[in-house]
Amino acid sequence: MVRAFHAGGVIQPAIQQVFEQVDQVAVERGLPPLGPWLLGPQPPNGRDLAHAAAGTSQLALFGASLAVHEALCHRYGMPSAAVAVSFGEIAALTAAGVFTVGDGARAAHDLALVLSSCPGGLTLLTCSEQAARGLLEHAGARDAVVAVVNDDRSVVVAGPPAALAHVEKAAADRGLAAVRLRLPFASHHPALGFAAEAFADAVRDYPRSAARFPVYSAVAGRPYDATDDLPRRLADCLIRPAMVPAVLRQAARHEPGVLFEAGTGESLALSARRVLADSPPAIHAPLAEPDFPW
Repeated sequence: MVRAFHAGGVIQPAIQQVFEQVDQVAVERGLPPLGPWLLGPQPPNGRDLAHAAAGTSQLALFGASLAVHEALCHRYGMPSAAVAVSFGEIAALTAAGVFTVGDGARAAHDLALVLSSCPGGLTLLTCSEQAARGLLEHAGARDAVVAVVNDDRSVVVAGPPAALAHVEKAAADRGLAAVRLRLPFASHHPALGFAAEAFADAVRDYPRSAARFPVYSAVAGRPYDATDDLPRRLADCLIRPAMVPAVLRQAARHEPGVLFEAGTGESLALSARRVLADSPPAIHAPLAEPDFPW
């Protein structure tokens, strides 16, 4: 994001405008403004953000995603649809106009505070969902669950650290890569009902508007509609798995000419290329592409 900002183009004012609003919430919540730090002469890396006060990294990720969305809208127009995955649900709904930028940032911070009380961890496995479930059974990791299915070669499992260690050992025995994510919490785990209730209560009073375009939730497995209790559906991200392939295929029915990953990496873009391999549109991850034409 910093590289794109200094390269200029439509991303620069988008970052400035979004972080002006995000920083109002940061200060309101007792955090220092993020914009001057992220865009200053010594910007933080992921580790710096992770070691900062609770909610700092989530506000940074939320702001980055929304800035990418705003810049892309300025250049290409409003998207026909969005695919929302896990924490990205908040940014996607904000981008669609359901939440204001301020309330979206508040919801991101609320989630960060709730996650700080969610024990456990997350491990990325380079295998299919079926293989991951076989590993869980083979490892005897009854407290671990499939949390996120990205595609047929990428699955995240959640559970207590000891259970994840058994899963990682089982993966190594089978020659599969297993990487513990650097996140001090679990998510998408049915044991986190207490956290889901707390998060739903935290965001229930934020005003909501009709979405400007469909938002496909990887947790709900479909686009949200006017009948959804959105605080409850967002809270489902803490206790239910995210199944990315199904909603990518649903969103592809809009016949997009191009897909963009509005985030800081390219994992969703990689999954989209695998899932939509039979008839892929152009797929880009702007912040992961140094020469992206902002």
